[in-house]
Amino acid sequence: MADTSPAAQTDQLMRSLGDINFVKIALIVAGTWATIFLARRMLPYLAERGPSRARLFLLGAVPVARLGLLAVAIGWIVPLVFNVTFQNFLVIAGAASVAIGFAFKDYVSSLIAGIVAIVERPYRPGDWVRFGEDYGEVTNVGLRAVTVNTPDDNVVTVPHETLWTSNIVNGNDGARTLQCVAEFYIAPEHDAVALRAALTDVALTSAFLSYDHAVTVVLKETPYGTHYKIRAYPFDMRDQFVFISDMTARGKQAITSCGARQVIVPAGATAA
Repeated sequence: MADTSPAAQTDQLMRSLGDINFVKIALIVAGTWATIFLARRMLPYLAERGPSRARLFLLGAVPVARLGLLAVAIGWIVPLVFNVTFQNFLVIAGAASVAIGFAFKDYVSSLIAGIVAIVERPYRPGDWVRFGEDYGEVTNVGLRAVTVNTPDDNVVTVPHETLWTSNIVNGNDGARTLQCVAEFYIAPEHDAVALRAALTDVALTSAFLSYDHAVTVVLKETPYGTHYKIRAYPFDMRDQFVFISDMTARGKQAITSCGARQVIVPAGATAA
């Protein structure tokens, strides 16, 4: 008569301790950890010192490489510990699902969202992204969270679970540059054609401008005055703030030279 005791079922599910090659498992874990460590160090190093066109590709390859290495390591280790059959797979999956569902629901939700983020790539290292009120460059995409470095040099860690609950604004989405906007509110009594041309020249003569994209100046009448926006692209995304500052400072000079006058928008008013 077959032995159906829990001990017998456990032996059927798991290999005996004498059959498990712990040395091989340790070597797999150590090799995987070392390879991931090297990838996390070398790829960003090469990205910062290599051609600018390759920077985003190399940075984006880090989370993909890490996920692939972990998947290979897990797939290699599991058969060394368990007797892999379809029935045993169902037992392991069922037990793991129940345990995880009760104990690590939020953590697993972030892990699943992390895998989705790595596959669908709503953001990747090198992208400039806004999560709620936090805006900055993505420096690391882990399995649980994404790390963002803000313009004030603060490091913000955002769980991937944010994917399920809120919108995420990506300024460049893998592109080499992004749009920068300098804004001005001008009193209505002015020559709009001349001022628009002057503000266009401000962007075209900036040392930070990328000539691969067109410069546009748009305007709209608001209750507070004429709202001008200079839309242009910097050569390097990391120069976006000095680029905006440059256009703002020289834009003020252009406004004065055209005989126009800036107005102040009341605090709390919605910009047009």
